[in-house]
Amino acid sequence: MLRSQLVARLAEIKPELGPDEVEEAVNTILDSIATALEKGGRVEIRGFGTFSVRQRKARESRNPRTGEKVQVPAKSVPFFKPGNELRAQVNGGLDPESQS
Repeated sequence: MLRSQLVARLAEIKPELGPDEVEEAVNTILDSIATALEKGGRVEIRGFGTFSVRQRKARESRNPRTGEKVQVPAKSVPFFKPGNELRAQVNGGLDPESQS
């Protein structure tokens, strides 16, 4: 789903909101998540999942074209862990972690 599709879906659900208001709401939510992650925080949306930042260590890799060794610097990467409800919904109502 694209951002524009998300905006269109929200506009369908809330027709009392104007197109600009819907776009602003979606942008505010996404920008708030990005800002929290940028500051090293975490965003938990109950029933949906948790957004956080993970640290990747510096490592040595290879350039796929030349095979030459390349140093990859340490970096921060965004990470998403789905909540139980989302995981169950994606798996047809069954939470694969609860099945043993």
